[in-house]
Amino acid sequence: MGYRDVYASWQADPEAYWLDAAKGIDWITPPTKALNDTHAPLYEWFTDAHVNTCWNAVDRHVEAGRGNQLAIIHESPVTHLRKGITYRELQTRVANLAGALRAKGVGKGDRVIIYMPMVPEALEAMLACARLGAIHSVVFGGFAANELAVRIDDCTPKAIIAASCGIEPSRIVHYKPLLDAAIDMATHKPDFCVIFQREQEVAKLVDGRDVAWHTFQYGVEPAECVPVEGNHPAYILYTSGTTGAPKGVVRPTAGHLVALNWTMRAIYDCGPGDVFWAASDVGWVVGHSYICYAPLIAGCTTIVFEGKPIGTPDAGTFWRIIAENKVKSFFTAPTAIRAVKREDPEGKLVGDYQMKHLKQMYLAGERADPDTILWAQRHLNVPVIDHWWQTETGYAIAANPLGIEALPVKIGSPSVPMPGFDVQVLDEGGHPVASGTLGAIAIKLPLPPGTLPTLWNAEDRFRKSYLNHFPGYYETGDAGYIDADGYLYIMARTDDVINVAGHRLSTGAMEEVLASHKDVAECAVIGVADDLKGQSPLGFLCLNKGTNRAHDDVVKECVKLMREKIGPVADFKRAVVVERLPKTRSGKILRGTMVKIADGQDWKMPATIDDPAILDEITLALQSMGLAGGK
Repeated sequence: MGYRDVYASWQADPEAYWLDAAKGIDWITPPTKALNDTHAPLYEWFTDAHVNTCWNAVDRHVEAGRGNQLAIIHESPVTHLRKGITYRELQTRVANLAGALRAKGVGKGDRVIIYMPMVPEALEAMLACARLGAIHSVVFGGFAANELAVRIDDCTPKAIIAASCGIEPSRIVHYKPLLDAAIDMATHKPDFCVIFQREQEVAKLVDGRDVAWHTFQYGVEPAECVPVEGNHPAYILYTSGTTGAPKGVVRPTAGHLVALNWTMRAIYDCGPGDVFWAASDVGWVVGHSYICYAPLIAGCTTIVFEGKPIGTPDAGTFWRIIAENKVKSFFTAPTAIRAVKREDPEGKLVGDYQMKHLKQMYLAGERADPDTILWAQRHLNVPVIDHWWQTETGYAIAANPLGIEALPVKIGSPSVPMPGFDVQVLDEGGHPVASGTLGAIAIKLPLPPGTLPTLWNAEDRFRKSYLNHFPGYYETGDAGYIDADGYLYIMARTDDVINVAGHRLSTGAMEEVLASHKDVAECAVIGVADDLKGQSPLGFLCLNKGTNRAHDDVVKECVKLMREKIGPVADFKRAVVVERLPKTRSGKILRGTMVKIADGQDWKMPATIDDPAILDEITLALQSMGLAGGK
């Protein structure tokens, strides 16, 4: 069956479709019903089932005779270490850690915060919680103390599992002092903390509260898998907006299992024994779904990468790891490939490695500009698949499902909606718009299994954030359009659609044009306040390494290019060359903060920013143009 047939079969009978997909999971009590709509518009899936995530991710593969297969490969170019862990070893390690947690009183429904770098122990901590039915909340390692404190108070963990430090190419990140400061700040106090001591920095433990990772597990009885209900939360993952309190996205156990297992085959074309690599961090949703859970549920080997796309040691790191580990499917963010492309514009380092096992590369996390996709296609010679999803959904809303059918690639589009997602483009009044028309992207309820049913202890906020604006729909917060073939185009966050003299224009479309310039490695477009036209666009340009042309010449060419490609309606007259763009640690450009700086509004430092100093650089660049309070 091709994609159209599969999608049509879901549309015709969603209940039967998802019950069939559920057969790929080992159930303690199988579900008799897929959708529970008792509390619509709050929906749940497989609520009458009982299951355990850890069993499905680890134990069942050992039982099936594949205990000697590698489950995890740790690639750490920052510590020059590489090691593999088999499924049998992983089972032992997870059962022991779970047993130690249980001995300290952690059980089903208790929350555990995990504050770890990219080490296998982070996955073991997640799986140990899942084994007990405890609800984990992973906080990105190295997050500021205040941000960690907010999350401690929101989810009230019984325990916190942390590492002594994280390791960056040029520095040690001191996790333990941040953890201590966060606990001091928080109203809620955990019963105990488990600290994984790394040889690069041994942290001082607090008597009576802190226990060392190995000592903690000594002599404990390993824990068995605890059955949980289908709607039992597997984890809470906080999204970090630049304003307001973080939102705790709840991931329900059964739907999560069914959906992720389905995606590994249908979207990523991977199964038992295949090597799958998502170059992300366990602190983000990609790390939850496709470093930890999905590859292991599917019986694949997953790679845990502690490094950067460049500088550890060079822009060939990705290609080395793919070649040495026989990676079949590779998944990263466009910003990572842009960083590699900027360092190695000709792709010379790609030729140093034999990547014959690589069948496809996937991009997500932000909009993939056509230039980046074309560069990757040209040098890797495999399909480069953009796909679109959110922390809230946990997996792809729209994708090119290579495991079902390789659809024609339309560069600039994440392709087509996946089964379960009825994607619509709406005007402000909530009415569907004609194909090719820019509007707000919304998904008709119910959302499919594995997506968020609510926010942690914040149902009203869930309704207000996602459901109230367009009744009967989930509001994605993204803007775009659907073409005549049903392909979706994500053009910007709704907030990034700018209004120039009454014309609604997509910053994404403008960035596409700028990125096509031969000297531009990366770019961003924002809308700044304009007394006459409401808003006018402003471009930020990062140039390729080795480009030594006059900045004014590049800017003039970009302005000319915009006039040619989009036309005078864009009113694009200003751009500035900068060394780098402000981003979150997951690679998203902080356009909203840049707008506030440009317009002279009050702004606060985003919690997830990678390097705060970049905003000073942006402010100076804006001031040189008479913005941000400059003359």
